[in-house]
Amino acid sequence: MKYAVTLWFWLVFLLTAPVLFTLGALLLVVTYPFDRDRRMLHTLVCGWCHLLWLHASPGWRTRIEGRELLPKGPCVLVVNHQSAADILAVMGLGYQYKFVAKASLFSIPIVGWMMTLLAYVPIVRGTSTALNQLLDPCRKWLRRGMPVLIFPEGTYSTGGQLLPFKRGAFQLALEEHVPVVPVVVEGTTQLLEGDGPWMGPRASIRVRVLPPLPPETFGPDPAALASRVRSLYEQTLSAAG
Repeated sequence: MKYAVTLWFWLVFLLTAPVLFTLGALLLVVTYPFDRDRRMLHTLVCGWCHLLWLHASPGWRTRIEGRELLPKGPCVLVVNHQSAADILAVMGLGYQYKFVAKASLFSIPIVGWMMTLLAYVPIVRGTSTALNQLLDPCRKWLRRGMPVLIFPEGTYSTGGQLLPFKRGAFQLALEEHVPVVPVVVEGTTQLLEGDGPWMGPRASIRVRVLPPLPPETFGPDPAALASRVRSLYEQTLSAAG
């Protein structure tokens, strides 16, 4: 069954991705004079990807909880990372943000081109400048009132275990004095393990927004804040299990 579901998904993707890119490029041209943050384009892409691609199979279900907790202003969204399907899941939040992703994704035809149009933030992991690659553009977006979304583990966890949280997202929140918003994703490995390629015929995905952590509760150390937030994830995922 997984072969049939995988084939169906990629057929849907290959037929619809060029349409999305074309519509997105046209929308950007029309709206750029009055929408420099590309909010309308982000809304189109999130709705399309989440509603069409994440629901391509009738055996896939997604539940979004806690949208009402999302702040109105700039913040740092931190999300645990299980598979390539995580970003499709969090697109269901219906919320404006700039997504921080590894630079290699931006070279993928159509997908990477769309990420470039959206002005998402590329970083080259494992380099001496990786932290500044994250901090500098994200500061710009936060100061424009735009939230940023970061996977603090940096890569996929395995076996349901959280990896250590890198300090970049938390240093950013400390320096810019904005809330940290934990978003817990569960079940995406049922759909796709890591980068795939095979997709499961059934998946029950849950995306939960936890109460934001206000900046006045942070303390001065980003590493301590990262550890504190990671412990919150451990407690939440343990209770869910």
